[in-house]
Amino acid sequence: MKNTIAERIFDFLKDFPPFDVLTQEQLYTISKDVKVIYLEDDTTLFKKDEKIHDHFYIVKDGAVGLFGEQNLLIDKCDEGDIFGLRAVIRKGNYLLSAKAIEESIVYSISSKSLDDIINTNAGVNKFLLASFATNIRNPYSNEHKGTLFANVDRFQSSPSAFTEVHSIQYSKSPVTCSQDITIREAAKKMTSQKVGSIIITEQNKPLGIITDKDLRTKIATGIFAIEDTVESIMSAPVITYPETISVAEAQIAMLQHKITHLCITKNGTSDSDLIGILSEHDIVVVRGNNPSALVKEVKRAKDAETLQQITDKAQQLLQGYIKQQMPIFYVSKIISALTEAITQKVITLSIAEMTTAPPTSFGWFALGSQGRQEQLLLTDQDNALVFEDVPKQDYDNTKRYFLSLSEKITSKLHTVGFEFCPAEMMASNPKWCLSVSEWKQQFATWITHPNEDSIMLCTIFFDYHLIYGNKNLADELSQHIFESIDAYEIFLNFLGLNALKNPPPLSFFKQFLVEHSGNHKDQFDIKARALMPIIDAARLLTLSHNIKNCNNTILRYEKLAEIEPQNKNLYESCIHAFKILLRFRTEQGLLHNNSGRFIDVKSLSKVERLRLKGCFKSIKDMQELIRVRFNLSQML
Repeated sequence: MKNTIAERIFDFLKDFPPFDVLTQEQLYTISKDVKVIYLEDDTTLFKKDEKIHDHFYIVKDGAVGLFGEQNLLIDKCDEGDIFGLRAVIRKGNYLLSAKAIEESIVYSISSKSLDDIINTNAGVNKFLLASFATNIRNPYSNEHKGTLFANVDRFQSSPSAFTEVHSIQYSKSPVTCSQDITIREAAKKMTSQKVGSIIITEQNKPLGIITDKDLRTKIATGIFAIEDTVESIMSAPVITYPETISVAEAQIAMLQHKITHLCITKNGTSDSDLIGILSEHDIVVVRGNNPSALVKEVKRAKDAETLQQITDKAQQLLQGYIKQQMPIFYVSKIISALTEAITQKVITLSIAEMTTAPPTSFGWFALGSQGRQEQLLLTDQDNALVFEDVPKQDYDNTKRYFLSLSEKITSKLHTVGFEFCPAEMMASNPKWCLSVSEWKQQFATWITHPNEDSIMLCTIFFDYHLIYGNKNLADELSQHIFESIDAYEIFLNFLGLNALKNPPPLSFFKQFLVEHSGNHKDQFDIKARALMPIIDAARLLTLSHNIKNCNNTILRYEKLAEIEPQNKNLYESCIHAFKILLRFRTEQGLLHNNSGRFIDVKSLSKVERLRLKGCFKSIKDMQELIRVRFNLSQML
C-alpha cells in the first residue's frame, strides 16, 4: 500500500540539502520515519540547556526562531532550514531555545536513521560537517580546515571532467527512427536532414546506430536489401556517455571501439534518454576552438571584425569551461590571456592606421578586473595610456597623437565586444592619457588628498596591468605609488575605510541584503556586496606590505598567507570564497547574457543560497581584521 504522507515528505526533502544527494531509497527510508509537528505561533519546541532530543528538525512551512540569553533572537529558520542538528552532532544539551515565531509545520527527523547514511554517503557527510563548521567560532581553524566549503564539492562534476581542458559541443538534435522502418526510409531521412548518422531508438532510449559507412558497406555491396529493416544493419549496442564527456574521453572511446559516433544520454548509460550525438567531426571542430588555436587566429587577424568573431569563440570556450566545472582560477587565466592577445592585436592594428609611428614610447594599461586578470565576461572597458616625458614644446603634439591612437583602440575594442565605459575611464579621455610625470603627480595627489572620489579612482587605477608597450614606464609608476604611500601612510586608513563601505551581505536574520531602489530593486549585487570587499581587502593588505607586481586577487591572498602565517587560514578562506563568488557571477552572466552582477535571490535554489552564504563569513572576518589593524573604529 502506498504511504502518501511519506511520499509528500520525500517530495519536499529531495529539493533541500543534504537530502538532495541521497539515493531515492535512502531518502524514502528517512521520509517514512519523519514525524510531522504542527506548532502554533509562540510554541516552544525545545529550550536552552534542555537535554537533546533524538531528532533534528527541518522547517516545512512557517518560521522558527532560535533564541539565546534573555530571549534574544539569534537566528530565524524558514522553509528548508535545518535546526537542532548541531546539538545532535555535539551530543550535548541545547545551547539555544527553538520557538515558532509564526504558525509552522516542522519535520522531525530521527538522527539515528541518518547515522548510517552519514557514514556511507560522502556528500551528506561533507554537508553536515560544513554546516557544523560554519557555525562554530572559528570555522577555518586547522581542526576544521577544508570543511567550511566542503559542500562546494557537491556542485562539481566528476574528476574526469577536469582531465581535458577543451569543452565539447555535440549535436543536441540527433536524427532518430524506430527499429521497424526500412533502410530506404532511414536513408531518405538522413538525406533530408543532411546528417551522416541516424539513431534507432525505443522510447527515446538508443538501441543502435546507422552511419553513411553502413549504407556503403552493407547496402551498396548488396549484402543487405534496401527494403530490410534498419535493425538488420544497425550497429548495436551503442556506446553512450554523459554530456560532461571530455575531448580526451571521447577520442579514447572512439579509438577503443573503432567508431566515429558516440551517443550522449541523460545519465551516460543506454538505459536513459538520448540527448545528443557526438561525432568525429565535432572533435575536429573542438581542436580548432582551443586557446592556442584562438591565439594563432588572433595573430592572423587583419581587422576588428575578425577579432570580434574570435571573442565570440572565446566566450563559447568560457561557457564550456564553466559547464565542465573547470577550476575558475585556470579559466580566468585562459580567458585573460585571450583578452590580452586580442587587445594587443587591436593596438597593433590601430598603430598601423596612424600616419606616423608613435613619437615616443608608451604603455597601454588594462584597469579594474581586466587589470587583475579576473575578467571573464564581456564587460565595459577600463583602460589608460602613459607616454614617456617629452620636451615641453613637443607635449601638445605628442598628447594629440596618443589621444587619436587611443580613440582608434577603444573604438576597435568596442567593435570586438567590449562596451565603452559609461564613466569614460578610457585612454581616449584626456584625463587618462598622460605622460609619466603627469601620472606620478596624479597618483601623489590622490594619495595625499584622499577623498571619496580619489579613493574610488585608486581602487581602479592601482590594479593596472601593462598590456602593451614600455614596461619601464609601468615599473616607474609602481615604484612611485609605493614611495608615495610610504610617505603618507594614513592613506591606507582611507583605503581601509573604503574596504568597509559594503558590510557583510547578510542581514541580522541571515537574509541577503538587496538593493532597495532603482532598476535592480530587490536584487542582490554580488559584485559590490560580495566580490569587491574581498578584492579591496587584498589590495589594501598587499599595498601595506609593499608587495609589488601582484594584482590578481587570488595571488595576492596567496602572498599574504606566506607573509602572515598566523592569518593563513583566513586568507585561504577568502581565496575559496572569491573563487565560488567569481564562478557564481560568471554562471549568472552566461545564463542571463549580462554582466551577472545583479541576482534575483528568489530565483535561486536553496542549494545556491547556501553556497553563497557560505562565503560571507570570510568577508565579515576579513573586514574585522582590517578594522582592527588600521584602527578604523575611531574613523567610522
